[in-house]
Amino acid sequence: MVAARATERYRRSRQGQDLSKSERETLIRSYLPTARSDSPGQGWRRRARSKPIRTFLKTQLYLLSYEAIQILFSVYLWFRQTYHALLDLTFSMLYYHHRTPELIERDVKALGRLPDHLSVILTLRDNVRAGKALETLMDEAAEIVAWCAAAGIPTLSVYEKSGLLKSYIPQTHRAMASKLGAYFGTRRPSLQLGAPHVPSYLNGDRFPDDGSPPLSYGHLSVLLVSAEDGRESLVDLTKTLAEMSQRDKLSIDDISIDLVDVELTDNIMGEPDLLILFGPYVELQGYPPWQIRLTEIFHMQDNRRVGYQVFLRALHSYAKAHMRFGR
Repeated sequence: MVAARATERYRRSRQGQDLSKSERETLIRSYLPTARSDSPGQGWRRRARSKPIRTFLKTQLYLLSYEAIQILFSVYLWFRQTYHALLDLTFSMLYYHHRTPELIERDVKALGRLPDHLSVILTLRDNVRAGKALETLMDEAAEIVAWCAAAGIPTLSVYEKSGLLKSYIPQTHRAMASKLGAYFGTRRPSLQLGAPHVPSYLNGDRFPDDGSPPLSYGHLSVLLVSAEDGRESLVDLTKTLAEMSQRDKLSIDDISIDLVDVELTDNIMGEPDLLILFGPYVELQGYPPWQIRLTEIFHMQDNRRVGYQVFLRALHSYAKAHMRFGR
């Protein structure tokens, strides 16, 4: 309503006659911004056309900087990969097991300490067919089992995210036992293979729950772990403790970190002393988080295969590590 009255006053003069066009322009000229000589579009086009050389030089400078960064980074990667390849070759020449346990024992004899529980992360290869991928995975796990047996490491846990090895425990046990036979011959140590919530196997037979393993040339316990034994197990344990507390079967005061640690250790596995990653990056792939609070983690840049040199360098790194435990 107010706008309508203002418009009407604007259109009419004091005598009641309509204002002419020039009078209306004079009336509102004081409220208009100062007129520009050129429109914004024309000014922008003139400025753009007036500096073509500067724009071209800026573009070329950006391209040159981008290419220089790419070249420098490529040179750095080449030198780094070459250095690691030469280092790996040197270790291969100085230290190689030749499937002889005595040589492996000699390689680790000078180390000040060895892990009581070693854990490794293996990756299922996607670029090969399913049967070949499973065979490769079993062979890699069997090689590591033989190295641990020769080095005197009593416990080994093998983590594979999908849990494929856990689905083929008898076949995996036969592959590991065969590899131990190739290394040790008739002196093959006893092998216990199991997984969380799955019965264990000892030399092809079910491991008795109340009996001890028979005497042999050493004993090695191997545990197969997958992603379902990680965060999911922690969530399930939390739900179980909450339900027991609601049903008055467990007091809230009894629920502590020590209780959770004991339950996860008994149902899944204990804390490994050393975790080896056979990949170029520190990628845990869903590894059980609770069990690696105090674990030493080792990996090698630019490495993409399971090799004895990585295994040996991890043991050397562990022997030199200082365990301060918060101090």
